[in-house]
Amino acid sequence: MQAININQKFSLFNEHWSPKIIGQLNGQDVKLAKLKGEFIWHDHKNEDELFYIIKGSLQIEFRDKMITLNEGEMLIIPKKVAHKPIAKDEVWVLLFEPTNTKHTGDVKHELTKENFEKI
Repeated sequence: MQAININQKFSLFNEHWSPKIIGQLNGQDVKLAKLKGEFIWHDHKNEDELFYIIKGSLQIEFRDKMITLNEGEMLIIPKKVAHKPIAKDEVWVLLFEPTNTKHTGDVKHELTKENFEKI
């Protein structure tokens, strides 16, 4: 057991849309990701997903609205809700989701990650 310095962990990678696992608890992964540009439309059939903004501003598009998250804000997206994250500038985000959550749900795309690096 040791303290985790989130800023230090963010300094270990530069790629976008490639979450890194920094911890696990009770069947959940705690992940960090750098986001830039547009992701793809997807949902998670069986898992809720938490986005917490560390740095920057993230828009999340839904079928019926757009929500903007700023530093220090978070959003829990319920399972089965289609969404598309959009980061005009680089955003640092903390994600909290069940370990078996597929990166892009059932959608296969060049951005899909099958395995997540632990840092």
